Amino acid sequence: MRLAFLTSSPLRDPRFRGIWAGGGIYFIGNAMQTMAASWMMVELSGSSFLAALVQTAVFLPMFLFSLPAGVLADITDRRRLIQFALTVQAASGILLAWLSLANMTGPGGVLFLIFVSGSCTALMSPAWNSTVADAVPRAELPQAIIATSVAYNGARALGPALAGLIFTYAGGPWNFALAVLSTLAMMYSIRRWPPAPHPPTRLPAERLWGGMLSALRFAWHSHNVLAQLVRSAAYSGAGSALWALMPIIGQRQLGLGAEGFGLMMGCMGAGAVIAGSLIGKVRARFGLEALVTTGCVSYALVMLIAALSRWHLPVYLALVVGGGAWMAVMSTFNTATQTSVPPWVRARAVAMHTLAALGAFAMGSAFWGALSDIAGLTTALCVAAACMAAGPLMARQFPLRMGDARDVTPVTPSLQDLFLDKEPDPADGPIAVEMAYRIDPQNTDDFLSAISQLRAPRRRDGATFWRIYRDLADPHRFTERFIVTSWADYLHQRARATMADHELESQVRAFLLPGESVSMNHYIAER
Repeated sequence: MRLAFLTSSPLRDPRFRGIWAGGGIYFIGNAMQTMAASWMMVELSGSSFLAALVQTAVFLPMFLFSLPAGVLADITDRRRLIQFALTVQAASGILLAWLSLANMTGPGGVLFLIFVSGSCTALMSPAWNSTVADAVPRAELPQAIIATSVAYNGARALGPALAGLIFTYAGGPWNFALAVLSTLAMMYSIRRWPPAPHPPTRLPAERLWGGMLSALRFAWHSHNVLAQLVRSAAYSGAGSALWALMPIIGQRQLGLGAEGFGLMMGCMGAGAVIAGSLIGKVRARFGLEALVTTGCVSYALVMLIAALSRWHLPVYLALVVGGGAWMAVMSTFNTATQTSVPPWVRARAVAMHTLAALGAFAMGSAFWGALSDIAGLTTALCVAAACMAAGPLMARQFPLRMGDARDVTPVTPSLQDLFLDKEPDPADGPIAVEMAYRIDPQNTDDFLSAISQLRAPRRRDGATFWRIYRDLADPHRFTERFIVTSWADYLHQRARATMADHELESQVRAFLLPGESVSMNHYIAER
């Protein structure tokens, strides 16, 4: 029986299939490199902490560089950005392979070069992920994300298994050499199917720092995105214990070598691939929260089995379940994030999801490794399992929801209501905007309730201040006032309005007295 994700519509498109295949090969190479580095660290040092730090070296760059990389992906040439990152990564991989073959590297050198490789992955990931999203229609985006997650997690099954065999029979350095070849394969796929250029715009270009602030402001004032980011960080931080301590579980608890460790990692990846064929139907039938709750409880049980069992078979079977739970939950968070954001911030949203998930993963790996050295492997895994099982309690304050098309579909801004004799320079500001409404005082409560819903989109799209005022001299008149940092930011704010935002504005205008219209005034700070 063919897996559902292999026959889904995104993979029938040659462009998406080519990008997906290039990414899959790249993921396999990265997984081989990470497994080889983890096991090499165990052999070089014998330390749980240093072995766990390999995961930190891989994923900490995601925490440090994902958001700037997301801004660059939204405002620069994505093809050049990806090619530059892959070129540096290939060079670092060649150096790591050569030093390892020459027996000239120790734990510090391995960690440093793995960190460089992880930094390159962090730099290109938002651009690559937004390229994948742009390659398919919105209706097929959830299937495309599942297919990409299957490729990533399938690489976690195949990569470590191959790496274990190569490590055992040829030596660890050859894994690093094959990782370089996988990087070159990704470079070819990007050259063959390059990202589409950004649509032309007359708006002033965003700057790196301003773009980062825009992304953070968007996430903070978008309840859907904020909920997904918080839940992703919590799940990843608790779940990182199993991934980070896998070499120690294999060596000390099960008495395995490099080949057995590769099999353990392969079981996790195999479970993810199996889950990829089922997740779409399960999510549609039971909903997001039921799927996430089941995934959290299942993963917690897997960590308990890994902590307490000395038998190989129960651990292997549990790891298959754990890989499926990990993939199901993380792909659900990723899908919810990407379907809840408009195109202008999509790469930055991917970056923030990566920052939340893998940043927590990196810090969690270091924490669980240190706790294992201090309190023991079993204690660390049991504590992590308790944290994971408590994850679903966050659903009340941070519920999950897929975004609607109207929430992310931009509308063409109108400049007719600006009425300016001379437009300010882009950097001039701050800009204050006042919009006056004349309504029936009897409808005041309903009007205030309706206009208060504009606070979130105004702040989300660029305003640093928002408030509604009542005119003391005229009970019919209310003024909405918000402040934007600069004229350029104000123009960007207007261009970011979505269909849902316009619907909210229409509901507010419905309270206007007959014959009245909204009056708008703009002010620029002078002192």
